Amino acid sequence: MKLTVAITGINATDNPGPGITVARALRAHPDFKGRIVGLAYDTLDPGIYASEMIDDVFLIPYPSAGVEALQDRLRYINERVHLDVILPTLDSELPNFIASVKVLDELKIGHFMPTQEQLDLRSKQHLVELGERADLPVPKTKVVNDVSEIFEFKDLKYPVFVKGVFYGAIRATNINEAAAAFYATVAKWGLPVLIQEATHGDEIDVVAVGDGKGGLIGAVAMKKTFLTDKGKGWAGIAVRDPQALDATRRFVEATKWRGPFELEVMKDEATGEINVLEINPRFPAWCFLSAGAGANLPYACTLLAAGQSVNPEDYSTYEAGTMFVRIAIDQIVSLKDFQEIATTGELIRTLAKNPEL
Repeated sequence: MKLTVAITGINATDNPGPGITVARALRAHPDFKGRIVGLAYDTLDPGIYASEMIDDVFLIPYPSAGVEALQDRLRYINERVHLDVILPTLDSELPNFIASVKVLDELKIGHFMPTQEQLDLRSKQHLVELGERADLPVPKTKVVNDVSEIFEFKDLKYPVFVKGVFYGAIRATNINEAAAAFYATVAKWGLPVLIQEATHGDEIDVVAVGDGKGGLIGAVAMKKTFLTDKGKGWAGIAVRDPQALDATRRFVEATKWRGPFELEVMKDEATGEINVLEINPRFPAWCFLSAGAGANLPYACTLLAAGQSVNPEDYSTYEAGTMFVRIAIDQIVSLKDFQEIATTGELIRTLAKNPEL
């Protein structure tokens, strides 16, 4: 399959974006012989310099620049390197990409994303509504737009997590800590802010792809075994958890979700009960585990985005017990490459290797 695939989210820091792991999953599939174009937001995004994973790189405008800025940049990139497929991997950029579907179609760039309605339904501020619609158990959650509201809640039990609309979660054990966390969250992510009662147990995360018709292409469940000081999974193990996988199916059936997503649940080992914490509308940074366990979901999503058919049976099983352990490495980078991306906003390695392109 000789497709040119553009992937965002290549900021592989200690809190990595999913882009590099998506690219790695594609490279790992024996049938993928294509070209991978990284779409970066900053000249020091580490994925820019991972030449074994990313062939070419273009800077794109931050989501705050708006839809038209993104569309203009995509037109330019498509002129430079014809794109067959684009895979956005960050929550904050999805609204702009969804709003650009007509432009992507005009440029004949394949995509496999949720609709704006689906994106809104699974947002953190609508989690309770989603729980009722899909029959999913969710923790008590409050949407807050002013710090004074925190002091008015009489039915919340502490500790709680104070969450940003896109990212971030700060644990608070009392009202004053929750108020401080509110200000910190607003400063970083804006309004609204979510206050969610803490649940106890083991966190089980599921990476999956919905077919857009209420069916599930595939799903892989993972239990985190080591966390960083930011609460991010640094190691994990593929598990078969019937409750988490059943919740994943119910979510897809209720929303007819189209594309990749991550469902996070907290499971009480004593009772076996679960609570859905949140649903992220893209591949998680640990999604290479799906490829390692035998169900390469990024590859399946790429095929679907390219308009090809996918048999869910090919992704219906995976090897439980497969582990991932993340690693941090120092890349050796050419100053010439850094200067090129910094001054021109692009780095075309493929043309140097294959001038005929």
